[in-house]
Amino acid sequence: MNILKRIVPLALSAALLAGSASAIGGGKRLAPREVELADAAVPLAGASDTLLLPVASGTAVKQNSRAVIDYSNTKDGYVMVRFTAATSKKLKVQVSGPTRDKPYYDLKAGEWTTFPLSDGNGNYKVTVFENTTANKYAEVVSVSFKVTLSSEQAPYLRPNQYVDYENAAATLTKAKELAGSETDPLKLVETVYTFVVNNLTYDRQLAATVKSGYLPVLDDVLAAKKGICFDYASLTAGMLRSLGVPCKLVVGYAGTSKPAYHAWISVWTEKTGWIDNAIYFDSSGWHRMDPTFASSGKSSSSILKFIGDGSHYQESSLY
Repeated sequence: MNILKRIVPLALSAALLAGSASAIGGGKRLAPREVELADAAVPLAGASDTLLLPVASGTAVKQNSRAVIDYSNTKDGYVMVRFTAATSKKLKVQVSGPTRDKPYYDLKAGEWTTFPLSDGNGNYKVTVFENTTANKYAEVVSVSFKVTLSSEQAPYLRPNQYVDYENAAATLTKAKELAGSETDPLKLVETVYTFVVNNLTYDRQLAATVKSGYLPVLDDVLAAKKGICFDYASLTAGMLRSLGVPCKLVVGYAGTSKPAYHAWISVWTEKTGWIDNAIYFDSSGWHRMDPTFASSGKSSSSILKFIGDGSHYQESSLY
């Protein structure tokens, strides 16, 4: 159960893009759309036997000579993108949903990357951008499509760029070991949460130096036994998804007087529906839980009281 990332002259890049548009559109050449993009911030503060994996099926594809978008499996809550041309420039992908635009994800050239369709049912647009100069980007390829999810949990059952456990062998093994023969989702959540909280420490050095484009590598986090908020949430979500428990990685702001960019988790079970802001379990029941705050606060009563107050959390994006 794993966060964002040779020079081609601008004129050549524009010519290639215009040529691709001409080939696909079968007519006049259109200048590529250019937008100004900022790098994303990094959140810092403070069971099933079948592993579901994303697949670029090739049945619904939009592509040109530089990039391909595979939207064959939108019912399962994801889209896949690959930049096929050689480039050393920064690449971005935007997944715009029916109610709001999503952040611009980083994209690495030459490999498939999975992005969640986390804005529910409706119309989406996926766009690939390539850096031109400074913080300006040119549109490479885009496609619009309508999404009808097989279930509201679908986007949170597979690995994606922010929760990338597809090749995290050690993480998958540890999750199975922790689960044992247990199948009750809430008990699996309790077990995974307890393991993460008790075995990871907050990496203050990484928190002070981390740059935009950082993505958790789950096996590395597991081996180092430390990480930032993003690592805690991604490892927890990855383990739970690999065990068949639907789990959202939520990015937003936590705190009141000086809110910090942060990440936490929410889980779903048949009995409870979505338990927002994740969970904490004590002898009397389940409560909202943030794995980073609970760990750094040593599960003190004041920390748990803060965690249990949903007003401290402002959701921004879901992964």
